[in-house]
This record gives sequence, structure tokens and C-alpha cells, in this order.
Amino acid sequence: MNIPTFRTSRRSFLKGLAVSTGGIILPNILLAQDGVPASKKLGMACIGVGGKGESDMTAAAKDNEIVAICDVDSRTLDKAAAKFPNAKKFTDFRKMLDEVKEIDAVTISTPDHAHFPAAMHAIALGKHVCVQKPLVNTLWEARELHNAAKKKGIITQMGNQGHTFEETRVVKEWLQAGVVGKISEIHVWTNRPIWPQGNKVQLTAGTAPEALDWQLWLAQSPDIPYSPEIHPFKWRGFVEYGSGAIGDMGCHNLDPIFWGLDLGIPTHIEAMTDELTDLAWPRGAKIKYQWKNVPKHGDITMFWYEGKTADDKPMMPPELPELEGKEHSKTGFYIRGSEGVLYNGGDQAKNLQILPEKRSAEFLAAKPEKTLPRSVTPGNPQQEWSLAIKQGKPFPWMSQFDYAVPLTELCLLGALAQRVGKPIQWDSAKLQVVGMPDAAKFIKRASYRAGWDYSAARI
Repeated sequence: MNIPTFRTSRRSFLKGLAVSTGGIILPNILLAQDGVPASKKLGMACIGVGGKGESDMTAAAKDNEIVAICDVDSRTLDKAAAKFPNAKKFTDFRKMLDEVKEIDAVTISTPDHAHFPAAMHAIALGKHVCVQKPLVNTLWEARELHNAAKKKGIITQMGNQGHTFEETRVVKEWLQAGVVGKISEIHVWTNRPIWPQGNKVQLTAGTAPEALDWQLWLAQSPDIPYSPEIHPFKWRGFVEYGSGAIGDMGCHNLDPIFWGLDLGIPTHIEAMTDELTDLAWPRGAKIKYQWKNVPKHGDITMFWYEGKTADDKPMMPPELPELEGKEHSKTGFYIRGSEGVLYNGGDQAKNLQILPEKRSAEFLAAKPEKTLPRSVTPGNPQQEWSLAIKQGKPFPWMSQFDYAVPLTELCLLGALAQRVGKPIQWDSAKLQVVGMPDAAKFIKRASYRAGWDYSAARI
């Protein structure tokens, strides 16, 4: 049975939100959605304005002013400037952030490796930041980013748009209501990577396009010659620049589960990989996460599947008898409990089913009340973040760093287990693998280029 459709008027929503947030009435700034002008237009700067960056820039522009744009490719920059002709243009975000005083907030939509220096430079100057997922591609950088944001008191957001969706709240409400009983096992899978990984990843030197500033693209990473195997599309497959399939899709597909069950950080993680190299993430992988004594459930094990096997078949979870012979979707998750299975055939939580049909009928006959506040801008985390800045504090439902950093840590722990190649016990408080000091080289980069070494202590 598919998820039921909920339709709530905005006036009813705000009334309900006042109840669910302890009687707190949202400020008038939200009335901008009903045609009343917002009290202030923020000065927005955008770092990375092509591809996803272009859509992030457009979203951030609503009821605001794009005052500065930055991209390492002058062609991409000129295209964005045609859309926002009053914005000042830069190829170096450091120069932009230092010089343009009208900047209130910054979107960051670069390749993964450049998220950290861009966000840290902005945070050091007291700018609010919205960073694309995953926030960073090393565990140390995630922790430093969080510490820096708390130190400066800025409002943050990660660009995992699924966290704004209705269905993500439904998952949490259903799980809280015991939709499948006591949970013991979770399976999550993706058809990514759709770029080269494993032994297919090779470095061939080439000539950088005239429009591209390759040194700025590298950001904090070691200086190497330009390679068309890295830029513009294939960087996600490299351990230096991307975070593999779990980094790309984990912040989407693990989000409703991580939030819905309040899982926190697992203690034990292990990974089976195929064709992991020093240069590239594996062609295929299966990751096992373990949590102990989860409230109301006990021990929970979660498996993540990505890529393909050695015989070129998709890595997939065990078949579900409750699906009655139907194949799994290309991406999705299922949560097995003592009373049934919660199945999602697709990205995020867009296609929920309760299995078997008997359990679905029982549960939906008296489906739970809405208990969680809904995002005022579903599908648009940039606008949600903008409204939070204008009200002077984050909304409780946002993917702000207090939530997004642990979610990113969950994903990066899977990546860490891939690189370590053996089961690990994680000490999140100390940011280290218990009894495995050699793993430190995968937790923090060995070195940063001069001028690109940021830390929370230094801002």
C-alpha cells in the first residue's frame, strides 16, 4: 500500500506547529510565502554555480539578493552572471568573502573536497552557510566544521533536500508508533556509483581548459597536473576529492532511518569491498553497521549496498518474501521488525509500503496523528535556511549541523571501514578507531596546502 497523501492548509499547518513546538508562534517573516514581503533581503554569495550549484543559487535567490558569485570555471561563472548581472564575480572564494562586505550568507556547492575550506572561511567571517551533502569527505573536517559553527553562532544547513519532505516525517511518526514493531535489521541500497570507481579509475595528465583555474579547483589538496579523469564529472570516484557512493547518496537514503530511529553513531562498522584502490573508492561494497541497546528496540544491524559485484551484478540486499517475487527497486531501503517490514522502493522515502498487506491494513486503519512540525519549504533547504536566518534562529526540523554532522559522520564511517579493510570499533568522542592508530591517516588528511589549513581553534 502506498503512502497516503496528506494535504494541510498553511494556516492549519502554522496552528499545528504552534502546538507541536510548545506554543511558540513562528515569526511574521514566514508570511513572505503568502505574498507579504520579507522584512529583509539577505545578501547571498554562492560558491560553485554550475550544475547543482546553479539550482542552489536559484533557490537561495528567492526573496534575497545574490551579491557575489564564485566559480573556478569562467564559463560557468559568466553563465551565472547573465542570470544575476548585479552579482560581483570571483574565481577565488577567499577573495570574494574577504572583499564583499554585503554578504550575509553563503551557499557552497563545490566538489566534496572543497566544501571544508569554503565553509570554514565563510564561518570565520561570521557568515551563515548552506553546504551541499556530504558536508565534507573526512571525519576530522566534519567535527571541525561543527565546532567552528557553534563557536561563531551562525545558522547552518546541509543540502539534503529529503529532510524537508513530508515522507521523512511520516517515516519517523510511523516508527514511533510501532509500524513494524521491535526492529532488528535494516537494509539500504543504491545504484551508485554511476561514475568510474575501482580499477577503472586511472590518472592521465591533460591540458586544463583555458576557462578553468585548476589550482583553485584543487583547493586544499596536493598539487597535481590536471586530469580529465577527475574534472568535470568523475571526481566522486577518487578518495581525495569525493566520498564514494555512500557519501553521495548516504545523506539522502540513510537520513529518514537515522532520524526516524534516533540512531546516533554506531560503535562497530565493517565493510566488504571489491576493487578498492589507493586512488579510488571500490567498484562495489557492502557495509555493516551495528548499534547496541537502541531504546525500544535493542541491538540493531544495518547493511548498506553499493555498486556492483565482480560479475557485474548490482550489490543488493536479500530478497523479501513479503514482496511476493517482485524485484527490489534500483535504490531503496527496508526495515524489518517483529510485526512486519517498512519498505521504500526509491530514493529518500518517496515510495513507502508496509508489508505484508495484513499489517498495512491494521496499521493504517488507525494511522498515527501528525506529531512533527512540517518544513515550510518542502524540497527547498536553501529557502528554509534563508527563512531561519531572517528569524534569527534555526527551525527545529532543519538539517542544521547539529543534525547534519552526525549524519555525515555515519556516512564517512562507512567510507572509513572500506579503506581500513577490517572491522572497526569507533570512539566518536575521541574521533578514533579503538586499538587501530594506523586508521588516523584516513580520519584526517595528511597535510594541507599552504594557505588552506583551517581549524575551529584558529577562527
